[in-house]
Amino acid sequence: MIFASFFESGALGLLIKGGWFMLPILLLGILAVAVIIERYRSLKILDKRADTIRQEVIDHIAEGDFDGAVEVCDNANGPIAAVLKHGLNKYLGYSELDYEPSRIEEQVNKSMEAYGVHVVSMLERHLPILATISSVAPMLGFLGTVVGMIGSFANIVATMGQVNIVEAAASGIETALLTTAFGLIIGIPAYMAFNYFMSTINNFVLEVEQSSAELIEAVSIKLTLGGK
Repeated sequence: MIFASFFESGALGLLIKGGWFMLPILLLGILAVAVIIERYRSLKILDKRADTIRQEVIDHIAEGDFDGAVEVCDNANGPIAAVLKHGLNKYLGYSELDYEPSRIEEQVNKSMEAYGVHVVSMLERHLPILATISSVAPMLGFLGTVVGMIGSFANIVATMGQVNIVEAAASGIETALLTTAFGLIIGIPAYMAFNYFMSTINNFVLEVEQSSAELIEAVSIKLTLGGK
């Protein structure tokens, strides 16, 4: 019914018919589309070759070629490469300062954990907005329906005996329910997109944690063997 009305009355006609509650819902929909496009494009360009990048870095470390390991990270684009490069730079920096091996390992571990939190926060940028829209849009729709129903029944009481009550009620209820439908049309895709992005980011987080652990292990072995 709502889709038939959409093609018969047009989008603008439905927005006007649904009342002023349709305007904030429409603005939320535009904002949701903007966030979805921005996050999709940002996550799409990230390098997902986690296993390959990690193995190449560890191989270079085992050979003592830290410059080569850093170069591998420079040639990749994504959170795994960024965290690994950060850890490598810290390792090289502390090694130049002639720190104790145990302290180097500890500091590299701490710095990678802290940087990992920063990377995750960057990946999740704007997603709270999407989560809010997925909740607020349907709620605004329900509120618009309640307000519309109140107005509809008030109109029925005011015109009682003058018009057919069933026709007056049906027309008012149809208009009131438009906001609920529109709120759900905006909220459901926003919720699905939010879950998709969070699932993608969680996979990156797991890869970052595994990469960090393997880098620390490789550094620990290198330090134990006396190679700085």
